[in-house]
Order: sequence, then C-alpha cells, then structure tokens
Amino acid sequence: MALGTLFCFAHRGYQGLFSENTLQAISEALDLKVGGVEIDIWNIGGQLLVTHDRRLGRLQPGNTIITDMQPETLRAMPLPCGSKIPTLQEVLDLIGDKAQLNIEIKGPNCATLLAQEIRTFVTDRGATFDQYIVSSFDQLQLYECLRLLPEVRRGVIIVGVPLDLAACTAPLKAYSLHTALDFLHKDLLNDAKYRGLKNYIFTVNNPDDLALLASQGVDGVFTDRPQIVLDFNKKIMGT
Repeated sequence: MALGTLFCFAHRGYQGLFSENTLQAISEALDLKVGGVEIDIWNIGGQLLVTHDRRLGRLQPGNTIITDMQPETLRAMPLPCGSKIPTLQEVLDLIGDKAQLNIEIKGPNCATLLAQEIRTFVTDRGATFDQYIVSSFDQLQLYECLRLLPEVRRGVIIVGVPLDLAACTAPLKAYSLHTALDFLHKDLLNDAKYRGLKNYIFTVNNPDDLALLASQGVDGVFTDRPQIVLDFNKKIMGT
C-alpha cells in the first residue's frame, strides 16, 4: 500500500528558537509553511491566554497556580526566550488565514469566552470558521463549544484505549480524534475512521514513527519538529 502524506500541526508553534506558544514560535512555524499550528489556552481573570502549564515553575519562576494570578501579572513575566505569553486575540491576528489553528482548552471556564472571541474575529475580519479546531481532554467544555459555536470543528483528545473505542466522540459531533502515540491501537484508529473522524496523533518527534503512522492510515500528527514531517511528505510525493 502506498503511503499517504501526514497533515502537520506545529505543536505549540515551532520551539527551535523561541519558547512554546509564543508569537515568535508560531511565526517560525508559519515560515515553514506548515498546514496547522496547535496552541493551548487558559482563562486567566477573564482573558484567554496562550500557555500550557497549570502552575509556574517550568518556563517561568515560581510555584503559583496561574488561575490564581491576574492576567497582567502573568503576561509581565518573561519566558526563557524573552517573549511574553500572548493572548488568543494576538494569535488569531497573527495566524490570519495562513494555517489551520488547533486551539486546545487546557483550563476551566474557557468555552464561553472562546466562542465569543472566535465568532467576533470571524465576523469582524470576514474570516471563516473552517480553519479552526477546538480540542480538549475536557469533554464538558467541548460540549459547550458544540452548543455555543457549532460552526467550529471539535477534536476529542484521549490518552489510552477506551473500552468503547471512539464512541465518546459521537455526542460531541466531533471532527477528529487526537490520540497519544504511546497508545496507538489499530481498533481505535479503525473505529474513528468508521465514524468519519480524522485520526491525529500526538506528540510525534521521531522520523522513524512517521512511516508507521502513515501505513496505518493516520491523517496527521502534532510535532515539536515540523520539519521532519514536511521532509517526510516531500519524500512521499517524490519532490
């Protein structure tokens, strides 16, 4: 069977030169002409900020849970590359129509604000809902997104192999199933495909895994190393 190409989501942007989830890391990914960019959001004091961790300590000094902070305080703390945490609005402006944007809901109470921001952005800019995917482990918030913003596609993230395989995607009218590379399972992939879902795998950083995933009919991957996926696709296409 001939291998197909893999859709490439740059995971938290391209982190080669700049800190994850920053405007600079996202710009680096866009410069590579990736198909998609993945970011993470939290509701911090009524603002949607683009960051991953629940608590300070990995990229910024401290030990505070970020939802206990004021957004201005968190944004004033520099990241290792010297940049600051961006707002979702800043990322939407930067991405424009250059790539698909997968917005992962990490923290609580994001769905209502997210629906408002995307709807306003699309309306004001004459943009399209088609380029966005909202994903999360939090299926309650995904259900809220279905209710508040049905125009935007939903991706269900799981780690493991559920007994009922991809059945959890049905009530959410999901577009895609995002599964962990460590729990790759043909029955799960096949059930998702049978249900009409895209199969996206995270986080794929070894070139040796790409041919395996393509041979199993995977549609795309989230990667910290987008160039390896672009190189793989060029090889498959013979260019």
